[in-house]
Amino acid sequence: MADTPADISTLELDALWDEFHRVVNMTSEELASWLRTESATETSETVPDDAGTEKGRHVLSILQKRRTDLTDDDIRVMYKVVDTVTEQRREDLEPTAGQSTWRHRLMNLGHDPLKPPRV
Repeated sequence: MADTPADISTLELDALWDEFHRVVNMTSEELASWLRTESATETSETVPDDAGTEKGRHVLSILQKRRTDLTDDDIRVMYKVVDTVTEQRREDLEPTAGQSTWRHRLMNLGHDPLKPPRV
């Protein structure tokens, strides 16, 4: 990979890619469905492409990309997601129940605390 985004080495990008996909344990289909569900209200439903939080949509976009197609912004979001999930969870990411608002915040980032990590 000749043009590695964000002045990050290929080795660092590989490690970030692996860690991101370890903490984001929802598939792109699961995340897309969650974002649509979370955005639906009794009186309205958001257009699917606009469903969920901006960061949630960005995580979904990253899940649908190849590593070679990442942008600098993607890399920043990947670091933030890894940091946030790791900060709010133990490092082993074993499934744990918690308050629904906590779980839903993490699910907006593609991490379901009740689900085992993706392998």
